[in-house]
Amino acid sequence: MLSSFTASFAYTKPSLANDPATHSTPLDITDEQRAALDSALRVDQAGEVAANWIYYGQHFILGKQPVTGPLIQEMWEQEKKHLAVMDKMQLQHRVRPTILMDFAKIGGFGLGAATALMGKEAAMACTEAVETVIGEHYDDQLKEMESLPSAHPSVPLLKEVVKEFRDDELEHLDIAVVNHAQRAPGHALLSTVIGAGCKVAIELCKRF
Repeated sequence: MLSSFTASFAYTKPSLANDPATHSTPLDITDEQRAALDSALRVDQAGEVAANWIYYGQHFILGKQPVTGPLIQEMWEQEKKHLAVMDKMQLQHRVRPTILMDFAKIGGFGLGAATALMGKEAAMACTEAVETVIGEHYDDQLKEMESLPSAHPSVPLLKEVVKEFRDDELEHLDIAVVNHAQRAPGHALLSTVIGAGCKVAIELCKRF
């Protein structure tokens, strides 16, 4: 039924609003499996919130530039879709949002604006670093999700959504590289610091 569309489309198509894949959560799972599901969706939702605010910060500074502005806007629109879907999945699976949501917003905007103030190359370096970590995170998460019971229709759909979003994030990474991310001043240091910060944020949001 869903094969003709991207996985996330299931959450925006009215005729699927009450489909078990988009409207229910597996109940006959172990406490360990439930904890893994909760942790995954909590951090993914927080990550999409942070991504939206990063692009907001970048667009706030660089939005009027004729090339960079539309490029940032295009990636931001994709992140808005990601967040809308993650919000629905968080409610569907009855997952408590992270208590660090405000930090994700403030930190995301600050990171986006600060790197944009350093120049468009630094903004792209920020995107490259963030999306590198997120791509790896989604890959790790897909391996962890193998333990979830695929008999419930929401689980295969969840995995397909994660794959779709991973591919979107990796596309953003490629866009950043093509648009001279690696020409940013202090690129190596900038990438290391941002990447390390993202990894710390992921671990915190899993737990709190």
